[in-house]
Amino acid sequence: MKPLAGERGADTASLDGANAGLPLRAVFWSVALAALGYLGLSLWAGWRAVVAAVVLVGPWVLLGLLALSLANYLLRFVRWGRYLALLDAPVAWRINLNAYFAGFALTTSPGKLGETLRSVLLKPHGVPPAASLAAFFAERASDLLSVLALAAIGLWAYPPARPVVGLALAFVALALLAVQWTALIAAIDRWALARPQKWARLVVKLCEIVLHFRRCFSLPAMGMGLALGLLAWLAEGVGFWWLLAALGHPLPLTTAVFIYAFAMLIGGLSFLPGGLGSSEAVMIGLLALHGFPEPAAVTATLICRLATLWFAVALGAFFLGRQKP
Repeated sequence: MKPLAGERGADTASLDGANAGLPLRAVFWSVALAALGYLGLSLWAGWRAVVAAVVLVGPWVLLGLLALSLANYLLRFVRWGRYLALLDAPVAWRINLNAYFAGFALTTSPGKLGETLRSVLLKPHGVPPAASLAAFFAERASDLLSVLALAAIGLWAYPPARPVVGLALAFVALALLAVQWTALIAAIDRWALARPQKWARLVVKLCEIVLHFRRCFSLPAMGMGLALGLLAWLAEGVGFWWLLAALGHPLPLTTAVFIYAFAMLIGGLSFLPGGLGSSEAVMIGLLALHGFPEPAAVTATLICRLATLWFAVALGAFFLGRQKP
C-alpha cells in the first residue's frame, strides 16, 4: 500500500510530540473550563431547581445513561477496528481498545483532532500513522453522516420540514457515492493544489487520504460505518429520551433523538472543542421551544453532556494514564 507523501513529515512529528505530557494537561484545562461553564449554567437556571431535578432522576437512570453511552463507544470501536483491518493494519484487540479509548481523553479538541493521539499509541505496534489517520477521517465522515441522518429522521415528523429532510438524506447518499468517484477526488485535489490558502492544503491532504486508502471509503466500508454509526448515536439519543421522561417532561422518541442529534451536529460543525457551548445552547433552546422550564432544560442538558461527552473524557483519561511511557 502506497504511503502518504511526507508520512514521516511535520504531521507525524507533531503527533509524536503529543506524548510529552500535553494530553493530560489538555484534559485538565478542558475539564476546568467546562466545570466553570456548567456551574454558571446551574446558577443561571437556579441551582436549587437543578439539584432537585438531579435527585428526581435517580441513580438507576444515570447508570442506564452511562451504559448507553458505553454502548456508543464500543460500537464505534468495532467500526474503528474494521477500518484498520481494511487498511491492512490490524492490531490485537486489547492494545487497540486501550489506544482507542485513550483517544477520548482529547475528544474535546476542535473537530476531535486530539483523538489522533491514537496514531502515536498504535505506531509502536506496527500501525502506520497514515493508516490510523485514514481510519480517523473515515470515522469522522461516518459520524457526520450518521448524526445528519438521525436529525433528518427526527425532522420527518414536521411536514413543513420534509423538503429539508429530503435534501439532508440526498446529501448523505451523494456523499457516499462521491467518495467512490476517484476521478472527481483527483480533480478536486488538482484544483486545491493550485491555491495557496491554508484550507486548500487541508483539502489536498484529505484528497490524498481518500485516494490512497480507497478501501476505507468504499461503498461497503462506508455502509458498514454508517450502520454502526447510526446504532451508536441512536443509543445516546435513546438515553436522552429516557432522561427527559425521568425529569417528568417526556417527548416522542423521534423528537428527543432529533434534538440530541441536531445539537451534536451543530456542535461538531462549530469546530469548538467538543462542541462546548454550541451543543449546550442548541439543546437548551430546542427544549425550551418544546415547553421545558429553564431549570429542567438546563438540567437535562448538563446530565446529558456529563453522561456522554464527559464520561468519554473520563474514560479516556483513565486509559491514557494506563499507557506505558
